Amino acid sequence: MTNGQVALNDRAVSEMPLPDLARLQEQIQQLQTQVEAMRSQMPDNRLSMVVFSGDLDRVLAAFVIASGAAASGMEVSMFFTFWGLTALRQKRQSAGKTLFQKLMGWMTPVGLRRLGVSKMNFGGIGAKMLRAMMKQQGVPQPEEMAQMARDLGVRIVACQMSMDVMGIRKEELIDGIEVGGVATFLGDATRSKATLFI
Repeated sequence: MTNGQVALNDRAVSEMPLPDLARLQEQIQQLQTQVEAMRSQMPDNRLSMVVFSGDLDRVLAAFVIASGAAASGMEVSMFFTFWGLTALRQKRQSAGKTLFQKLMGWMTPVGLRRLGVSKMNFGGIGAKMLRAMMKQQGVPQPEEMAQMARDLGVRIVACQMSMDVMGIRKEELIDGIEVGGVATFLGDATRSKATLFI
């Protein structure tokens, strides 16, 4: 490159119009606003689950997934509704309930220990076999899995509407369970990376 070319390039650069600083600042502000809007729409590091099933194997899978997600740093909420509520029951109460609510209480299991499996239950033998096979393999029992999830900070919510329909009262549930409606679940689910229905 010759001295003449350098001088020509310097002159070309010096003749370029300077950008309007106010316009640049405005564009930067618009970009920052757009980035913040995109960030606010990103899901949180969260998992939300609906536990609808009252089958031991499915409830067990829900607690395994919840514990794994919580152990990996995710916020986890489990929303138990209809048959899933049977996993959270610790006792039966009949006083003050309608006939149908009493019948529902008598016909549904109380707690994880009484849940049957979804396939090959055979009057409860299938559930006992599954528990024995888990023990042989050193896999924690469902009650331990549920406690593990709670110890890891998994939020467990019982569906208020399902409790009302089925005649289940809060005092029939294990301690430390929140009661909430569908809005509670949706509040969690809309901010979640993943939502599961079990």
